[in-house]
Amino acid sequence: MAMSSGNESGSPMSEINVTPLVDVMLVLLIIFMITAPLMSHRITVKLPTANPKTTDTPPLTPPVDLAIKDDGSMYLNDDQNPISDAELKSKFVVLASMSPQPELQIRAAKDTEFKTVRKVLGDAKDSGMVHVGFMTTGKE
Repeated sequence: MAMSSGNESGSPMSEINVTPLVDVMLVLLIIFMITAPLMSHRITVKLPTANPKTTDTPPLTPPVDLAIKDDGSMYLNDDQNPISDAELKSKFVVLASMSPQPELQIRAAKDTEFKTVRKVLGDAKDSGMVHVGFMTTGKE
């Protein structure tokens, strides 16, 4: 009689011994837990500290105000005389070349056609203006 290993039917053993796998995984976990803090940043950089009590310095260049009335007339920096498209384009080129570049703040009337505002935005972008903002009232 031949000795059998508990498998009387002669089929292959289908049970997996999980204990060695768990042991290996626990050892790997401990190795990674020990080495992870050692792999911190190798390049030291002096980071800025945040202080909420300080106030930001005001911008060196004041913003440029462009008012657009509903009839399409444009006024730069509250000047009483309207500015033409050609003058506005040349003014945009001058403002875009300044360092630091001032912000263009557009105040368009509520009934102004969008194509007028879109044209002004296109002219500002083509001249190199990057800081553009819209002024609104907070009452509606």
